[in-house]
Amino acid sequence: MNEKEKKKLQSQIGDNVLKEIVPRINELAHKAKKEGLTEVEKIERAELRKKYVARFRDNFKKQVELMKVYDKNGNEITSDKVKKIQRHKGLRDD
Repeated sequence: MNEKEKKKLQSQIGDNVLKEIVPRINELAHKAKKEGLTEVEKIERAELRKKYVARFRDNFKKQVELMKVYDKNGNEITSDKVKKIQRHKGLRDD
């Protein structure tokens, strides 16, 4: 399995994880508003939220690392830190 196939598989796995996490978070939120949660459910909700936030941050970081920023004149103004990461990942030739 090459790197591209591996990343695609990881992406699909992550999407399935979110498909399981989000409905359960919402279910617990509705229950919390209606009748309250048990201590076990509160712990579960906290863990699910941590997983969701970690996944969100990871996805956001990946998006930023792939981004190139240009000014009004068409000059690239991408930060040096992001350029370095892009070079390390083989996304830049310069």
